[in-house]
Amino acid sequence: MYAIPLGDGSAELRPLETWHAEEFLRHLDRGRDHIGQFIPFGKDAVDVESSRALLRRWAEKRVADNGGLHGIWLDGVLVGGVLFRIFDAAQGNCEVGCWLEPAATGRGLITRAARLLIDWAVEERGIHRVEWQAAAGNTASIAVARRLGMKRDGVLREANLYGGVRHDEEIWSVLAPEWRAARGAAGGSHEER
Repeated sequence: MYAIPLGDGSAELRPLETWHAEEFLRHLDRGRDHIGQFIPFGKDAVDVESSRALLRRWAEKRVADNGGLHGIWLDGVLVGGVLFRIFDAAQGNCEVGCWLEPAATGRGLITRAARLLIDWAVEERGIHRVEWQAAAGNTASIAVARRLGMKRDGVLREANLYGGVRHDEEIWSVLAPEWRAARGAAGGSHEER
């Protein structure tokens, strides 16, 4: 399997597999309140078996070529991840997302990991449009979309009912020609901006 360095000492992007269920559960338990502020990711993973079931669903999405989950390890500890929530190669569209526990924030790990996913989607799979969705109050997630060079397409007003509150949902995207142009301007890679 792969382990791709993320440029922060011992930070790596690796596959997140069903056999990581115990480690995944420990990670979620450390960051559950932080992760769950705006997204329900992992809320149903409350024990090893339910964690394994969640990871199995994502493995099935990868096998069906309509999604995928990748973990971020820092100093050998799972601290977050990035994912293809939606992946539609036939239409050339995908949605990238993320989650991260508090101890790993502020290091640029999500931005660097998301760049790897977008590079792969555009260059290897021919994806034309990469989307990023975030609750309007999730300023950290919106900042990642900006750092990725995405443009704000619009706001779906009160579209997301979560935690008993209706949240505005911001839609951001980057198109393959924009992605390639930005990469070319940065000397072949998307450097931290």
